Amino acid sequence: MRLKRKRLEINEYADGILSGDKIILSRAITLIESNLDTDIELSEKVLELILPHTGNSKRIGITGVPGVGKSTFIEALGILLADQGKQLAVLAVDPSSQRTGGSILGDKTRMEQLSHHPNAYIRPSATGNSLGGVANKTRETMLLCEAAGFNHILIETVGVGQSEIAVKGMVDFFLLLMLAGAGDELQGIKKGIMEMADAIAITKADHDNIQASKRAKAEYQNALHLFPLADSGWQPKVLTCSSVAKTGLDDILHLIETYYDHMEGKLDKLRTQQNISWMHESIGFMLKQNFYGNSEVKTDLPEIEQQVGAGMITPQAAARKLLNL
Repeated sequence: MRLKRKRLEINEYADGILSGDKIILSRAITLIESNLDTDIELSEKVLELILPHTGNSKRIGITGVPGVGKSTFIEALGILLADQGKQLAVLAVDPSSQRTGGSILGDKTRMEQLSHHPNAYIRPSATGNSLGGVANKTRETMLLCEAAGFNHILIETVGVGQSEIAVKGMVDFFLLLMLAGAGDELQGIKKGIMEMADAIAITKADHDNIQASKRAKAEYQNALHLFPLADSGWQPKVLTCSSVAKTGLDDILHLIETYYDHMEGKLDKLRTQQNISWMHESIGFMLKQNFYGNSEVKTDLPEIEQQVGAGMITPQAAARKLLNL
């Protein structure tokens, strides 16, 4: 029988994180991912202690269409950063984990080289009942990683759709990975996701795909000019790269540096807005949790669902009835 590890004291968690102890960092993240009331209370106290030591990293979000080679790209970019002496944490937002009950531990095996690098730390996302839950835990995990001294945080979206919006709301720089040579370049990618991107990287720009990648780059660059500029005045760029041939990665890092230079004096405002939005999202998430956790709601919900399904009561009236409980 596996013995349950004893929880550490609040100061033991905080001191371990601040000293860069990866084992204690992992234990603190496990604490944050727990839904037990005692663990939630403990994790909030730990976060309070480490909060003054957060905010010193570059927060970079990475998303991409299926088959784009996201893990290969993140590993190649991550190794480049880690070899430069940067302290790197890779986190993931995986709303699909709520369907399977699993998490993307596969990424640790896919990024085997990076996971063994002394300057890197890879953490799959928690499973959650909703994207809101997963995204909240990822935000808090990011804060712990910053306090542990990681100065570059890469946040990967694993699902598609809402997870991009969640990640955009917690990073400074949002990179969209795209493929060339897949028919009409602008098909199959939501306009909304392109509008969120601070840069687009065309991956797999190697061998026979180089010309197609150059054409895709021109098409995307033209498409980006149709979108209104961000409030910061940043004009998104399109680059090409190959994670296998290790080409174009330096250009991407240089572009990210250029973005941070551009955002000097504006980054605090962006993060302030993100924190306030995070608070409002958390209120919505907690209200929903409390509502569905209410014993009277649990008792009456199946019958009211049947009434709505049978057309005996409107969905709005049913919702009001349940909320009044």
